[in-house]
Amino acid sequence: MKALVKYAAGPGNMEIRDIPEPTLGPGQVLIEVKEAGICGSDIHIHHSDIAIPLNPPVVTGHEFSGVVVRNGEGCSKFAPGDRVVSETAFHYCGVCDFCREGFYNLCVERRTLGYWFNGVFTRCTVVPEARIHRIPDGVDFTSAAMTEPLACVVHAVYDLTRIVPGDVVLVSGPGAVGIMAAQVAKIHGAAVVLSGTDADADRLKLAESLGIDHTVNVQKENLNAFLAPLTDGYGADAVLECSGSSYGIDAGLNAIKKRGWFTQIGLPGRKIEFDIEKVCYKELHFSGSLGSRNASWRKALQLLGEGKVEVKPLVTDKLSILEWERAFEKFEKKEGCKIFLLPAPD
Repeated sequence: MKALVKYAAGPGNMEIRDIPEPTLGPGQVLIEVKEAGICGSDIHIHHSDIAIPLNPPVVTGHEFSGVVVRNGEGCSKFAPGDRVVSETAFHYCGVCDFCREGFYNLCVERRTLGYWFNGVFTRCTVVPEARIHRIPDGVDFTSAAMTEPLACVVHAVYDLTRIVPGDVVLVSGPGAVGIMAAQVAKIHGAAVVLSGTDADADRLKLAESLGIDHTVNVQKENLNAFLAPLTDGYGADAVLECSGSSYGIDAGLNAIKKRGWFTQIGLPGRKIEFDIEKVCYKELHFSGSLGSRNASWRKALQLLGEGKVEVKPLVTDKLSILEWERAFEKFEKKEGCKIFLLPAPD
């Protein structure tokens, strides 16, 4: 099979390689990859500026939808031909306090698909049966392949942020994650303001077409002035920061009201400076968000199955894994919104 492999630590060190079809161990399922999305963390893997444990050589990619090919020993929950997605936490200990409380995303032994175990930028992948979820009827492979980033958004919003009907929520960064976060905030009954820059003009228009209440280009409008009449001058009740940029974080800290809820979703990929005194002086509920957990996946699939979140319009490009360099470049230049890599013929 042709696969996109991170073959060594350090910047770059990625290429297409021919690898054998994976073998199945007990409790594992072989899945044929139908569609796979590029995540910002895949770009960080390419640049080697991510803190999540990596074990090269490893096939990259972790956002996907697919079809069960065959089961390993002891597997009976799914049958060949079933349409499925999989959680990305290939391994975690299951006995630490975090795992026992349902937050395996924080387990120190967590090892991830596409980082430590071979991922999905190839034709077939192997995952534990316990991580697999059936795709709801009526949800196509493109939409299903967005379950992983949607699950990350669900974890950030449902588990870490308080949003109640009538709140004003600022979402910073109108990439695929930001637009999904804006939609999930609207489900909670909030009025949503999605902010971006000149480079995000098309993405802001896309968000408007999906029913996001307000969009703001912060290079052309003053964000605080825009929010003032919507919040009686108090500021946003909650901020979902999805850009991962120091500017976005600082703007969010300025725009949020005292005792508001600030959740950092976007990863900068490096150390950045921000004014932590604003967190103190405003008595903010300030939280980071890492990945997702089982409950996040179940809720994300429910939202997709019920049509409450639209994700298919976010997918603007589908390229072969053989064109991965072009796809990564488009991602970094913010050309389009969500970019997919499709398996290549062997």
